[in-house]
Amino acid sequence: MQASHAGHLPDAPLLEMRSISKSFPGVQALHQVSLELRAGEVRALVGENGAGKSTLIKLLAGVYQPTEGQILLDGQPQLIRDPAHALRLGIVPVHQEVNLEPYLSIAENILIGRQPRNRFGLIDFGQMNREAARWLAELGVATDPALPLGMCSIAERQMVAIARAVSLDARVVIFDEPTSSLTLRETERLFSVIRRLQAKKIAVLYISHRMEEIFQICDTLTVLRDGALVATQTLDTVTTDSVIRMMIGRELQDLYQKQATAVGPPVLEVKQLTVQGILNDISLTLHRGEILGVAGLVGAGRTELARAIFGDLPYQKGELWVEGRQIRPTCPDDCIAAGIGLVPEDRKEQGLVLPMPVKNNISLAVLNKLSWLGVIRPRQETALAQDSVRRLAIKTPSIQQQVQYLSGGNQQRVVIARWLATHPKVLLVDEPTRGIDVGAKSEIYGLLNRLASQGVAILMISSELPEILAMSDRILVMYQGRIRAELPGPQATEESILRFATGQAA
Repeated sequence: MQASHAGHLPDAPLLEMRSISKSFPGVQALHQVSLELRAGEVRALVGENGAGKSTLIKLLAGVYQPTEGQILLDGQPQLIRDPAHALRLGIVPVHQEVNLEPYLSIAENILIGRQPRNRFGLIDFGQMNREAARWLAELGVATDPALPLGMCSIAERQMVAIARAVSLDARVVIFDEPTSSLTLRETERLFSVIRRLQAKKIAVLYISHRMEEIFQICDTLTVLRDGALVATQTLDTVTTDSVIRMMIGRELQDLYQKQATAVGPPVLEVKQLTVQGILNDISLTLHRGEILGVAGLVGAGRTELARAIFGDLPYQKGELWVEGRQIRPTCPDDCIAAGIGLVPEDRKEQGLVLPMPVKNNISLAVLNKLSWLGVIRPRQETALAQDSVRRLAIKTPSIQQQVQYLSGGNQQRVVIARWLATHPKVLLVDEPTRGIDVGAKSEIYGLLNRLASQGVAILMISSELPEILAMSDRILVMYQGRIRAELPGPQATEESILRFATGQAA
């Protein structure tokens, strides 16, 4: 992938944010932030979770309005009233959590609100599918546009969201962690699309925690920390280390701090687990105090393996054993009772009840223990939440704060806190640092290390190979629903994992 790094950008900004502030009850999300974006520019927006990136995006997308400051388009002040108004102005966001309609077709999602009509005023499905196929082809995607979106993987849904964005008459496209669920090939396609947008003088605001992507595709960089502007620079004047220092305000000596732990006896045994068409004859053993990494490409069956172990995906064949006792789960409750917890891949869709307070999200898995005669005891629930916030260093104004207003890293801690309240023997963590900044990643790794040292058996699924290599005692590599290889963590390399993950090695 080649860096774009345009040598000359037009002087007049297409989009300006001047001294923008935004406050919520108990939280100053942004304070006096200024940003300029020029036609044809690809600007990176970086910062730790909680730095204010999401708030800034929502201001541009019309979800929020500024408490102070001005947004200008072509030098003219704009009050962006709502998301529909933002789209009319040509400001098109592509969000990290794909916000599409699973029961509609791919084509309907791409052209929603703009479906072509026939002479009778009815939707022309043939024309709509042809138009959608053309926009998908722009991304190198050959998926049938008539398919229901719900049948697509997260990666495919992300590409549909991007196709919808580029199909609009956009002047500014905002990409929020667009590659978090994409394969390397899909990322290459996305970067090709961004370069085409740039050639058409469309401005791009690119938010990512992946430093290598920022240096590959962006021209300029804006750094936020604690809701304030830290720096705006061109990419040729900074390094990865200097960007990280600006983001976290300190030196990051060692992101991955794997601690050696005494690995004990088997806790979880999976024998010949089979889910028709998805998982084939999966067998594995997970020991007390061990972090067992699971690697593989999108579609390899990693998430489905975690769901099957957790009782959320029925299996046709196989056995599950916890501490020498066979369990036959019919639902997740059976697995929770056996001492298994799951931190899911998509915390917002599957892990949290976003409008509920931090307190209630933490207590969800142990309500039976906090209740007496079917009534929740509020003092015990409050004590559990306060203890969890303290032990996991969850940054929140209070335990009554709605979890949707926390940063991604703190939301992830809330999900983990819920399962720690169950005192799990086995913790399944699927993409534990997806969409989380480097500083919060380090803290999540430290938390996983502490849990392993306390004897929790951890199955860690991750698409980030450096994370898998650094954190795993052993590594399982999946390919097309099977375990292709088992590698000792200290001896494994990215190359050896990828050979097995792509089916090149037997």
